[in-house]
Amino acid sequence: MPDAEERTIGVAVAIPEPYGPELQRRRASFGDPLAASIPTHITLVPPTRVPVAELGDIQAHLRAAAQGEHPFDIHLRGTGTFRPVSPVVFVALAEGIADCERLERKVRRGPLAVERAFPYHPHVTIAHHLADDVLDRAFKELAYYEAKFRVRAFWLYEHGADGVWRPRRHFPFGGRADVS
Repeated sequence: MPDAEERTIGVAVAIPEPYGPELQRRRASFGDPLAASIPTHITLVPPTRVPVAELGDIQAHLRAAAQGEHPFDIHLRGTGTFRPVSPVVFVALAEGIADCERLERKVRRGPLAVERAFPYHPHVTIAHHLADDVLDRAFKELAYYEAKFRVRAFWLYEHGADGVWRPRRHFPFGGRADVS
């Protein structure tokens, strides 16, 4: 639970319209209880508790990371899974993997140098912690999913006391941070 001294944040590439809302609806259709509270995204920094006093330094770090970046293309295609290690089904990246890996390395430095639980693998979660038959259905139903879009920024998200993840700052590549 958040307190006055700490916040839970994450950093991610947002999946734009119409794809983000479409995949969020699909996630909800599988009965994933987190679908409504997590905007569709590609994680760069997973949920991380940070002192409120460090948010300014974190934002400066993210602004610097974005400043040196350039737009790149993402091509989402098909599904994958982390089973049996983790009960997750995701939409896979066919293009943009190396760009996301580079960006992840840049943002996970300095004040966000947190240890990874697993090797970084950019993806878009569509089903998490659901029954095996539901995970199988998600895997099959989105097996031929495709979307292409240009990435021009990433976002700092904050986890609210109500359990909802909200975008807080937008970090455009080569630009300054904007409040959402």
